Amino acid sequence: MDENNKETNEEIKDPEVIKVEPLPNDESKGLKSTFPKKSNHFNKGLAKNIMIVALVVILGGASGFGGAYLYGKTNKNSSSQTVIYETAENVSANTGTSSETAVESVVSKVADSVVEIATESVTTSTYLGKYVTSGAGSGVIVTANGYIVTNYHVIEDAKKITVTTTDGTQYEATLVGTDSDTDLAILKIEATGLTSAVLGNSGNLLTGQSVVVIGNPLGSLGGSVTTGIISALSREITISDNTMTLLQTNAAVNPGNSGGGLFDMNGNLVGIVNAKSSGEDVEGIGFAIPIDTAKTVIEDLINQGYVSGRFKLGVSLTDVTSQQQAYQYNVSELGVYVSSVDTNSNASKGGMKSGDRIVSIDGKEVSSASEVMTIIKSHTAGDKVTIIVSRNSSQRTLTITLEETNS
Repeated sequence: MDENNKETNEEIKDPEVIKVEPLPNDESKGLKSTFPKKSNHFNKGLAKNIMIVALVVILGGASGFGGAYLYGKTNKNSSSQTVIYETAENVSANTGTSSETAVESVVSKVADSVVEIATESVTTSTYLGKYVTSGAGSGVIVTANGYIVTNYHVIEDAKKITVTTTDGTQYEATLVGTDSDTDLAILKIEATGLTSAVLGNSGNLLTGQSVVVIGNPLGSLGGSVTTGIISALSREITISDNTMTLLQTNAAVNPGNSGGGLFDMNGNLVGIVNAKSSGEDVEGIGFAIPIDTAKTVIEDLINQGYVSGRFKLGVSLTDVTSQQQAYQYNVSELGVYVSSVDTNSNASKGGMKSGDRIVSIDGKEVSSASEVMTIIKSHTAGDKVTIIVSRNSSQRTLTITLEETNS
């Protein structure tokens, strides 16, 4: 199709809707995404299970106040890329500051640190050819010279990323680095003197504490403010085969809020909004990445473009869970299959091929990508893992070294 005749799909692709279906007896079957993503990268560490049943999919200024200090780790290529952190004297409880006046005070401090993000991706369709898909989300400025944190899923596969600040100025953003494990990404715009958020301490939060959410709901309502409380401090959810431990809030979050800020009543950034739950019988269940989880990722992505210590198996996985899917993929058994193998990866060198069904890892049988990830996460980069795969009706034993990734 001619480049000038591209169709434009104006639907907000960020976020996808989360459907939550709690059992009457509140017994848990875990959280499961409706459309699992392929996953290449695996990091160490899992969190505790939560007692909720759901189908989960991802959604889609404070500058040195209150005794803040400057964190000294800067990019080796620039002396101005400084992330601002709070002092240890953070308010750790709800001290009655949830009045309209208190909310106004927070918003006046932090609003300019939250930006709107618009993306364009090129999609190819059998019927339509190539066309442009538009997406939208939010972001939070973390340095005065233009580094912005957002969600990985907001900018995933984007060919063009535009950032709009609260004064209406638009910037074309450069993608600095991403980390799909934590659903975080760092963008850079060419600007100085911006209002950057003060990174707080999510470890000091208490259940019931008041919070403020600022973002870009529906992709067209930038700077929208909602309020609520911390509903729970540690919710383990699995989104697209990726297990994360998130803060839960009842503050309203909607499509486009992804990547926006969750602030405490001191104006400290305590979370990055990334998911919500929705359904006919569900209200007020939103999730955010704790800032304590995000801090190291933010620093690494700014300083080196990748997260230290990440490693990969070197494959993308697909779950086949029904006979209909088995027919679709032309396979005879249910289970977890290798959909692709990274070129020149250790998995490729170890003999793994697209179409292999993974039977076991280190002697533990697996039937889903999440089970594969759980085992892989118990290792570190450089470890050798023994993987049995089924190929052409016979089983093969492969030994693969987990490789560290710097991208």
